[in-house]
Amino acid sequence: MRLLGLLLAGLLAVTACSTSPPETTGTGSWSFTDDLGTTVTVDHRPTRVAGLTDVVASLWNYGIEPVAAFGYTAISQDQRFAGRDLSGVAELGPMYGQIDLEALAAAHPDLIVTHAYPVDAAGTIDPQAPLYGFADLAQQEAVARIAPIVAITMDGSAVQVIDRTAQLALALGADPAVVTGARAEYDAAADRLRTAAASGLQVLVVAAYPAEGFYVAKAPDDPTLTALADLGVRFVDPGGTGYYWQIVSWENVGSLPADIVLESQIDDMTADQILAQPTFARTAAGQARQVYPWVFASMDYAAQAAYTTELAGHLESARKVV
Repeated sequence: MRLLGLLLAGLLAVTACSTSPPETTGTGSWSFTDDLGTTVTVDHRPTRVAGLTDVVASLWNYGIEPVAAFGYTAISQDQRFAGRDLSGVAELGPMYGQIDLEALAAAHPDLIVTHAYPVDAAGTIDPQAPLYGFADLAQQEAVARIAPIVAITMDGSAVQVIDRTAQLALALGADPAVVTGARAEYDAAADRLRTAAASGLQVLVVAAYPAEGFYVAKAPDDPTLTALADLGVRFVDPGGTGYYWQIVSWENVGSLPADIVLESQIDDMTADQILAQPTFARTAAGQARQVYPWVFASMDYAAQAAYTTELAGHLESARKVV
């Protein structure tokens, strides 16, 4: 279901992070308590990590190379891994929920990492629903028989998500200097974005489809957008009572005035295709051609520094049109 994947599309920004030392026991074994309260304890620190592309992308940016990956798309098609040597990574499936269990077992992972998503604005995690990346609970249970699963929850502000991901990376042996250096790069990018956002430009965040129109994201329901709002980015509130999305038809796209539109990079339409829609072309943002990418950068400082810098550049170059 494409909306399941779109719940991941977004921008990430972080204002602070405090990392904790890896958890250990008195016997020399390795232990980590995830965001669902599950404590994974094994007899050694995991060195063969597999899991959701969204998480392993971050771990790899901290120096933890995966042995296998699954996700919304195949890892070889995921731009977050462009330039990486994937020869040592088992590609477990071409799309969401397709996990080759035999290939996963053959990779001999000692830990599986993934995300958990809430089902409502209150942050409720449905215990009867599978974690992200799994087709169903049966598949998740089969994976757990191969190696224990650690889940990071995508809830609240991205500040907490990045923090927990960094803690996991450190627990898995990431070099603290790498984490600290990436944090410094992000801090500089965040300062630039905060200054750029002071212009007060109104930002509409969408996933666009030829038939339906805009799926407009609600910033308070998305950790990444929440964190960006904390840096001063002003998001247009689409209204409505539904969780995360408000659907706006092409006939009504002008009902949500915006200076800038950020469009999902995993939706069905490109910026040029959106601009070609007559009803959107007549909007202020359309006439100004101020349509920029809404990128799902992975939950780590290096990726966030890169996209935060890019977003700041968009805000700096755009002009106020509403």
